Amino acid sequence: MSLLRIDDPGPWRDPLVVVAFDAWVDAGSASIAAAELLGGPGRIVGRVDGDACYDYRSRRPTLEIVDGRPQALTWPEVVLRLVPGRERDLLVVSGAEPDYRWRELAGEVVRFARTYGIREWLSLGAIPAAVPHTRPVPVLGTESSPGLLRGPIRPGPDGTLRVPSACLSVLDHAIAEAGLDAVGYFAQVPHYVSGPYPAASLALLDAVARHLGEPVPRGDLAEQAEELRRRLDAATTVDETTRTYVDRLEATSDEERLASGGDLIAEIERFLREQGGPGGSETD
Repeated sequence: MSLLRIDDPGPWRDPLVVVAFDAWVDAGSASIAAAELLGGPGRIVGRVDGDACYDYRSRRPTLEIVDGRPQALTWPEVVLRLVPGRERDLLVVSGAEPDYRWRELAGEVVRFARTYGIREWLSLGAIPAAVPHTRPVPVLGTESSPGLLRGPIRPGPDGTLRVPSACLSVLDHAIAEAGLDAVGYFAQVPHYVSGPYPAASLALLDAVARHLGEPVPRGDLAEQAEELRRRLDAATTVDETTRTYVDRLEATSDEERLASGGDLIAEIERFLREQGGPGGSETD
């Protein structure tokens, strides 16, 4: 059986695929929150076979118990939602990162792209970084060939960066190897922030809007981001050590210095240790 099942084959208008997974490369839940807003108004047109791709002991389904009676199970899943646009359609692929069969899924994704005329593949992610919450969210870009990134974002970091791969990157790489356009936008989330970081979700949505050439839903993310900013400002005000640290991060940010591979490695490794995730990273 195919891992990727398409229930509604279209036709679709020059579809742009946007992908985000709930995985280690989703600091602050920034990319999955952005994908949920993008795909919210759409209808499900396909899904990944969860029984073949998940270890239910690590991603357990949620059981809802009402008055002592088991009522419903919610299973981890990856779904494809179709959102019609003004000029072109949007296919939003989102959900819990699969545990198994990444290479097989990548092959099916390439066949899917060729069958349905997918020309552009857009990956969304978020990584922990030494950036301050008081400045606009920096976004790193990746591209399968020069000139694909839109707006004031350039590819980076310079040099070779070796990190534990996510399923998202395996799919992105397969698309690029197949000769199709693959672009990635990765918001940098302050490493000292725990929990959702809506400002990063907004930065990713702006990147998608530039690709589509039209506005995208933003929900109440702006209000959430402002509220979190106020709480973080208050927290840094009462602690001199934290305030001094944020001041140093602001100085670095104001120099418009793109994070180096070494800087990213340090923050990613710390994040993975805290999350109990995979280790082992290198940079040249």
